[in-house]
Amino acid sequence: MVLKHEHIIKIYHTLPLNFEATFHKPDHFESLNHFYKDGVIWQTFRFNNKVLGVKFWWNSTKKFITTEIFSKNRLSDEFINSFKNEIKYRYNLNLNLNTFYKSCSDDDKNSLVNIAIKNLYGMRPGHASSLYEYLVIGVMLQNTNVKRTIKMLNSLFVNYGVKVEFDQKEMYAFWNAGDLMNVLEDELRELKLGYRAKTVKKIDNLFSDGKIDEIALRGATFEKQQKALMSIYGVGPATVWYLLFDIFHRYDFFNHISPWEQKILSQLIFKTSLDQ
Repeated sequence: MVLKHEHIIKIYHTLPLNFEATFHKPDHFESLNHFYKDGVIWQTFRFNNKVLGVKFWWNSTKKFITTEIFSKNRLSDEFINSFKNEIKYRYNLNLNLNTFYKSCSDDDKNSLVNIAIKNLYGMRPGHASSLYEYLVIGVMLQNTNVKRTIKMLNSLFVNYGVKVEFDQKEMYAFWNAGDLMNVLEDELRELKLGYRAKTVKKIDNLFSDGKIDEIALRGATFEKQQKALMSIYGVGPATVWYLLFDIFHRYDFFNHISPWEQKILSQLIFKTSLDQ
């Protein structure tokens, strides 16, 4: 799919902003739906049943993000404005970070929190993906290393995603939720997904049946959000925390630390060995 129509908009944000750490976080891994080089981010989106290619770059002196949207057909002003608001939500561009920084101002400057603040000052919690896409990525991350995760996710893109060309880049966009309805579990297993094939199928069915509505959940209470997420096959306590934090911007929920995170935090805080 050639995305030949271009629309350039400005997206304003609160300050401070660490553009690169917000749009290309240190914990992200490379896959076929995004590309980063020299402070510029190329990302594919599927929004309101349209496939988009988006290019983001930032000039700190101008205090806005230049956003170039590529599409197959011309987009209405209403669609562009809606997508602009979605970008602000997903990347948390209206977040007031100053309250958090002020609360830590009296801490020891060499504390772990202040070292993290110094290194990632202006980074926003958030994610480029929809809830459905985030869940698929999360399933690919389960019980394996990043190399295999990338291989499995890219296999899904090549087989079920949409190959797009924009701004002299060839990338892939996610498929629609429900597009895997007629895909057999065995077909997914042939892509070396293992047990994840069953999980992906169940998640796809759940969304295609309309049993999970991300937009409605954004305005729901914390209890309703947690209950809905825990009802999703394959989602446990650790995944719920990631979803509430990244997708629904809940910062006051942290009641589970997975075993591998326990090891890392123990090493950082108590200087224990990662082998313990």
